[in-house]
Amino acid sequence: MNYFRYRKGELFCEEVSLRALCGRHGTPLYVYSKRTIVQHYRHLRRSWRPYPVVVAYAMKANSNLALLRIFRDLGAWVDTVSLGEMVRALRAGFPPQRIIFGGVGKSEEELAYAVRKRVFMVVADSIEELHLLAAAARRAGRRVRVAIRVNPGVDPMTHEYIATGMKESKFGVQGDEAPACFELAASLAGLDVVGIHQHIGSQIVEIKPFLESLRWLARLVSRIGRQGIRLRWIDIGGGIGITYKDEHPFALEDFTRQVLPVIRETGCRLIVEPGRVLVGNAGALLTRVLYVKTGRSRNFVIVDAAMNDLIRPAFYNAYHEILPVRRRGGSLVADVVGPVCESGDFLARDRVLESPGRGDLLAVMSAGAYGFAMSSNYNARPRAAEILVSGKRGTVVRRRETLRDLVRGEPVRP
Repeated sequence: MNYFRYRKGELFCEEVSLRALCGRHGTPLYVYSKRTIVQHYRHLRRSWRPYPVVVAYAMKANSNLALLRIFRDLGAWVDTVSLGEMVRALRAGFPPQRIIFGGVGKSEEELAYAVRKRVFMVVADSIEELHLLAAAARRAGRRVRVAIRVNPGVDPMTHEYIATGMKESKFGVQGDEAPACFELAASLAGLDVVGIHQHIGSQIVEIKPFLESLRWLARLVSRIGRQGIRLRWIDIGGGIGITYKDEHPFALEDFTRQVLPVIRETGCRLIVEPGRVLVGNAGALLTRVLYVKTGRSRNFVIVDAAMNDLIRPAFYNAYHEILPVRRRGGSLVADVVGPVCESGDFLARDRVLESPGRGDLLAVMSAGAYGFAMSSNYNARPRAAEILVSGKRGTVVRRRETLRDLVRGEPVRP
């Protein structure tokens, strides 16, 4: 569900014309619908009733401060995976008690910062990290709440690059090592072992992998309890998929109906870390057609957005629907490509489009998650502006980078 709709052949975000936004702010341009974000969050919250659940937004999906403030005001917590994300979360107004710090490769600086800021919980990813975290806690004279990420060895049936819970994954402690790891953590001064964490992958559209991993997790919690370690929190991560093309993600109500009995038997409180499912379909990348090249074997629609603006198609071979901002009829089968000097610079391949012409505007849909967040300055291209639409108003929530921004921080003469 989203609030991008056609009105008399022209695409709107809520009550705002996308054509007007492009005329005012240029392209490429990211546009987000606040109404969509709020509706997705409230739907997810309702699906868990009446079980007390903490929703910690996975800000790696989209860390724009304006979007973070929406989740803050809705009462969400936030899941962070770097020093920069912790800083952004605090800047957005999240109290430290609503910040979780995870990630696979935390530096000593990051751990010390999390301890100093008194974030709610650190999710440890290895035995070595537990020792470093305990040392940081002792230096600060504090006890730090810690959860341990475990790897259930479950295939989430998603793209190999975003499968994080398999035995070959770099994330977490392997299942057979987990009991000893929890015992060690409980013995370290400065640590308060309160939880267990898992995250099996991203863009998962079937319930089965979640259930398989959570049943395994419940058995592990019981075993750890027999060691005298009473866990209070289970963090099941995120990973719930959305519709990009023809996927049919499970209904949230079905998910909670099947998952809750497994969680209840552990006696733990629950944390979920959704990202894509909250913001993915709330955003679009707007781009202008520069040229149309027709040939005997292939047609190309060359646009001003590129792989540096939205890398998911090139990186994951991901599908994003592409719509005309103004409908014009007709059709053309073409690759939609950008100006970057790479053969992998494409937004779509062999796509049926409504006969685009030079100067036309296109909307690359479902770009609210891992769009701007993964963008870069490759080919010395300034990053796009971002607009947040609320009702009849579109507000610049990140200005377009300038050419001067590209060399900021570099000396004029070495």
